Amino acid sequence: MARSRIQIARADILAFFDKYPQKVFKLTEIQEILASQRSFWRLAQSMTAQKFIAYLVDNAAMRVMPFPLPHRSETRYTWGEVPLIEVVLSLKPNSYFSHYTAMRLHGLTEQVPKVIYLNHEQHLKSQTTGGLEQGRIDAAFKNKPRLSNNVTKIEDTGICLINGKNTGSLGVVAETLQYDSEIPVSVRVTNLERTLIDIVTRPVYAGGVFEVLKAFELAKENVSANALVAMLSKIQHTYPYHQAIGFYMERAGYKDRALSLLRKIPMEFDFYLTNAMGKSEYIKEWRLFVPKGF
Repeated sequence: MARSRIQIARADILAFFDKYPQKVFKLTEIQEILASQRSFWRLAQSMTAQKFIAYLVDNAAMRVMPFPLPHRSETRYTWGEVPLIEVVLSLKPNSYFSHYTAMRLHGLTEQVPKVIYLNHEQHLKSQTTGGLEQGRIDAAFKNKPRLSNNVTKIEDTGICLINGKNTGSLGVVAETLQYDSEIPVSVRVTNLERTLIDIVTRPVYAGGVFEVLKAFELAKENVSANALVAMLSKIQHTYPYHQAIGFYMERAGYKDRALSLLRKIPMEFDFYLTNAMGKSEYIKEWRLFVPKGF
């Protein structure tokens, strides 16, 4: 039986993808490769990208990974075994890992999170809505926090896309780290200081306040309090999160000179460690309500 053109070209196609530095592809990128290599591989015009992909899935190392996100479904194509976290990073341009995922990448948790958090910043700088008032703070933190509904699941792992505050990717670094396997992964992720700020502002994306406290304990020998405070100032959060950060640092046993940086920032309002706490107790030094017994 005569072989088809793609069967004849199979060895060349496999060699091309084996040597190609990129291992995660969008459909448009597969289409571009097919268009540029069609003549060399002597493939007929009737060989569409969909047929090309189907052949490589059935006869080579290509895999199809659908991400049925509610706002916009995405599909990625991988060549060989690619860690899920690297595939997820391709879902949004200029995105980066944050919160619980950043904690895991930096070794700030002893847990294995079941959700990967990918942060894609809003296009415009967040606009302030006027000066703070105690009543507005009380009302906001009495309720449950708002959560992203742009989530999906791949096998046993949740994927959560966060449309975060525009910071110009402040504190985001490109590093090769380990996540949930022995294979190093190349990622964009919040650095140590930015990670600690983010998990204080959204503990719901970090496993809760006990996990946040554990992260501060594990980060103690490596974090720069000066860099953290400078970064917090640049982000310009509406709420006085420095009071919660100071509390966590104190509970985690940070040195007085680190705590003094937080104490120097005015504390003009009572604040809350997290949303919807129920029973709470008041820490006068930080003007902070925390869960009772925390």
